[in-house]
Amino acid sequence: MLLGAHEGIAGGVSTAFARAEEDGAECLQIFTRNARGWAAKPLEAEEVARFRAEAARTAMPVAAHSSYLINAAAPDAEIRRKSWAGLADELARCEQLGIFALVFHPGSNPDEAEGLRLVAEAMAQALDAVPGKALLLTETTAGQGASLGHTFEQLAAIREGIPRALRRRAAVCVDTCHLFAAGYDLTTDEGYAATFDALERTLGLGAVKAFHLNDSKKPLGCRVDRHEHIGEGAMGRSPFRRLVNDARFAAVPAFLETELRYRENLAVLRSLVS
Repeated sequence: MLLGAHEGIAGGVSTAFARAEEDGAECLQIFTRNARGWAAKPLEAEEVARFRAEAARTAMPVAAHSSYLINAAAPDAEIRRKSWAGLADELARCEQLGIFALVFHPGSNPDEAEGLRLVAEAMAQALDAVPGKALLLTETTAGQGASLGHTFEQLAAIREGIPRALRRRAAVCVDTCHLFAAGYDLTTDEGYAATFDALERTLGLGAVKAFHLNDSKKPLGCRVDRHEHIGEGAMGRSPFRRLVNDARFAAVPAFLETELRYRENLAVLRSLVS
């Protein structure tokens, strides 16, 4: 498993690589635009060139995380319009920068079937509008409220709803905190095996293109998304020991999202490698 973190982009997206190096990361995740606003200035050609040069220099895989405002499943037509346009825009920014994947939360809708259909349609429109190599990764969620993506079956339904010609660029990002909060127990050998057996049956392990490594402040099955530093939450260190030693995920990039202590958390993860 390649270990990294979600790094800041103050001063330009290209500056994230230096922060990743300082933290001792092997890969990184970034925002390519303001994560809490709809408006975004186009990327400047000079900054795109700097980013690509830094990516080549460091050879670090880079993923992007979408804006928190995006709700591809939104019942409200205007929010949905903005979300679908934002998803396509962010995927295009990934293509510009040479970023391998865009991670996004599927969104929420009280009508599960309708919500899943809308997410698949949003992904299909974005992938069709932005040809290239960048992947769209639906992130596993905690299942808070009417949010979608908290079961492997839901994620499989989204992927199945995408036309086959576009589906090769649709995959999954597994968030450990979200899995645990959704009721997937990674803290025992049996629970860990059952979780990834279920993932293999529904999506296939090959669909997992990234991980978010976060402990959970809240207990198993709470359906509440609250990240904690590695080993300091309800999950403890055992799930992360299993993950970093799981040969099936040896080449998959994994990103910390608990800010301020990335170097320390990366050291903890590396101490678990055997």
